[in-house]
Amino acid sequence: MMDLSSRPKEKLELNKLQKRLRRLTGQAIADFNMIEDGDKVMVCLSGGKDSYTMLEILRNLQASAPIDFSIVAVNLDQKQPGFPEHILPAYLEELGVDYHILERDTYSIVKEIVPEGKTTCGLCSRLRRGSLYGFAEEIGATKIALGHHRDDILETLFLNMFFGGKLKSMPPKLLSDDGKHVVIRPLAYCKEKDIEAFAVMKEYPIIPCNLCGSQENLQRQVVKDMLQKWEVEFPGRTETMFSAMQNIVPSHLADTELFDFKGLKQNPDALNRLNIISL
Repeated sequence: MMDLSSRPKEKLELNKLQKRLRRLTGQAIADFNMIEDGDKVMVCLSGGKDSYTMLEILRNLQASAPIDFSIVAVNLDQKQPGFPEHILPAYLEELGVDYHILERDTYSIVKEIVPEGKTTCGLCSRLRRGSLYGFAEEIGATKIALGHHRDDILETLFLNMFFGGKLKSMPPKLLSDDGKHVVIRPLAYCKEKDIEAFAVMKEYPIIPCNLCGSQENLQRQVVKDMLQKWEVEFPGRTETMFSAMQNIVPSHLADTELFDFKGLKQNPDALNRLNIISL
């Protein structure tokens, strides 16, 4: 981290950012009961700004939390060409964090299966998820923490609406399909711009993704640009949209599985009362 001792303004801004990220992360953890006493939390560390920030804030909360939980950082080395294998071990050893580097050559699999020019994210994420789930079971992790933030969750909502025909997103807490793993997203309430500013000030050794990060015109990037444009034109709009995800009214949508529209009928008692009043 940069030395801010002689730069009080930057130090103040860093402290404000850290307090805000810590408060929002703590609130998300409490709202969704993400971490419980005795949990072993596997923090998935990619080398990007989000996962670095998540690890930092969780360690910060761990020091003062009223419950006891452990943290183990896990990086999935996907054998991408030029991947700097030394960076994360050096960083984590300096912090004194328990960690594992999981080596899986998913890069070759993705490049072999996905045609040139096509989006690799779908297959890559499935392979990555399978590897991490299996390793979490191997080390006895009770929670798997991912670094997705509020903007990721909103982008996924619109991606599913525009391209999947579903009203769903990334939940802050998720049970895997086989029921074996609980996935948590502690940064669910945090804004990407705050995380980005925090990461710059902390001078994290960012590792770019050469597999998907270099792809242009991804659907997610298009949606991200749309949301950012909306936020510039109408400040606060993305915050309102995220609030909407927490205030769902099934009776005013159109999913017959969530609300019994077929059984919706007039209430005779209400009609009788209305008739009596009108008399």
